[in-house]
Amino acid sequence: MTITVIEFITLDGIISDPDGSGGTAGGGWAFRYGPDSVAGDKFRLGPILDDGVLLLGRQTWQLFATIWPGRDDPFAARMNAVPKLVASRSLSDVSAWPGSELITGDLVEVIKSEHHDVVVAGSLSVVRSLAAVDLIDEYRLLTFPIVIGSGDRLFPDDATVELECVSVEQSGAAVLSRYARPVGR
Repeated sequence: MTITVIEFITLDGIISDPDGSGGTAGGGWAFRYGPDSVAGDKFRLGPILDDGVLLLGRQTWQLFATIWPGRDDPFAARMNAVPKLVASRSLSDVSAWPGSELITGDLVEVIKSEHHDVVVAGSLSVVRSLAAVDLIDEYRLLTFPIVIGSGDRLFPDDATVELECVSVEQSGAAVLSRYARPVGR
């Protein structure tokens, strides 16, 4: 079982409000480059979505639950079919997006016992919980050529994380970079 984090990110490390739904002053930065810059399987998830699970925090799940069920393109079919685990203390009903299951119990313990590959999309609090106990195997970052100066950063200022660059490729206006734990760790 591997845990892969996927994030839209700015050059200065901001991940908050890439689509503008959060209403922040700098929000919507990923969508300034057109719909093709974010559409489809930009993170090259492929078989992970066919055989794995998607892990989402409450805010990301609520946003995705309004977007994905109404789409019918091939990537949306994968997103709608993948089992979804939802980490939330405030939600009690996740039926709005079929295939969603609310995590009961400790997030870290539930994920440690998962038998399928896990993809964490957005969901900064979930990412930080898993990173705090060194469970993340790979980061796939779609970096957009913009600096917005403020917002939530993927890595806190005091973080030290050693990773190896696995691949880098241009994806429209953005760059998809993959970073993994160093071999032997």
